[in-house]
Amino acid sequence: MESPSVPTRRGRVPWQGLLLAVSLLTSWSPPTTAQLTVESVPPSAAEGEDVLLRVHGLPGFLAGYVWFKGESVDSSRQIASYVIDTQQMYPGPEYSGRETIHPNGSLLLQKVTLKDTGYYTLLGIKRNFQGDKGTGQLRVYQPVGKPSIRARNSSHRA
Repeated sequence: MESPSVPTRRGRVPWQGLLLAVSLLTSWSPPTTAQLTVESVPPSAAEGEDVLLRVHGLPGFLAGYVWFKGESVDSSRQIASYVIDTQQMYPGPEYSGRETIHPNGSLLLQKVTLKDTGYYTLLGIKRNFQGDKGTGQLRVYQPVGKPSIRARNSSHRA
């Protein structure tokens, strides 16, 4: 009986060559990691509506979340933070009383105004104190009045 590493006459690839090819392919393939993203639901909202900034791709083993107004992590623009273990939310300088952080990291903005338009950044803080960041955009528009049609009483004779 032949060793599996010796090629056979039928043209099969030797086991050692196959293992080497598999190891090279796996070393060349970059790891796929989910990226933290923020999605506004709905994507744009009329003044007075509620909007949910939904989070996708959160890493595991998180200690908490911190939401910021704008595209950067700036403590002066902090909306609120949330500690997962205690399920407590702590307001920041940009907190208006209309924001709620959910246990899944999403941020609910109630009765949005034109001033709420812009970017929002979430920092997911891992238990090893490293963080993952994601940014999303919210557009708020002023609703236009309902159209009305008036008919004039005119007598038109042909």
